[in-house]
Amino acid sequence: MFTGIIETLGTIIDIQKEKSNITFTIKSSISDELRVDQSLAHDGVCLTVVKVANKMHKVTAIDETLQKSNLNKWEINSKINLERCTKINERLDGHIVQGHIDCVAICEKIEDVSGSWKFTFKANEASKKLIVEKGSISINGVSLTVVNSTDNFFSVAIIPYTYENTSFCNIEKGSLVNIEYDIIGKYVLKILGKS
Repeated sequence: MFTGIIETLGTIIDIQKEKSNITFTIKSSISDELRVDQSLAHDGVCLTVVKVANKMHKVTAIDETLQKSNLNKWEINSKINLERCTKINERLDGHIVQGHIDCVAICEKIEDVSGSWKFTFKANEASKKLIVEKGSISINGVSLTVVNSTDNFFSVAIIPYTYENTSFCNIEKGSLVNIEYDIIGKYVLKILGKS
């Protein structure tokens, strides 16, 4: 379980394909503090640490994860958001994020809004039911509030701190991002039989 509050950025330094899986080696300021079997969100994707050494850690993504996320687009030197799982006795600064990606969305527009940024994304058909204005959404693991939502499009506002300290500074028009819808909304739809 995560909160969508990014701890640090990691850099992809090696990518190894093993049948349908991909193992990523990531260098970061928190890698040495990790342990094998620990869950860690990588651009919002919950992955298990399989090795730790020399300020680097390794994680393996299976085919299901690769199909639902943007991990198969990662390249050497890509910068990614990292967040360790939350502790029960700490404040929930963002929202409940599971690290289970629902889909990818494409960045359609980036607007400079007097010192902050407005990012507009196009998501899949399910976004009509699951994205609501002023509701929570996780984009590349970052907990954000939806500014507006129309059909398959939605926007979020990014303050300078978030822009400078997450991978949002590397998102461009056409970039694919990982989307996790708010878990509460998903359960409500399920209960109503509309999922």
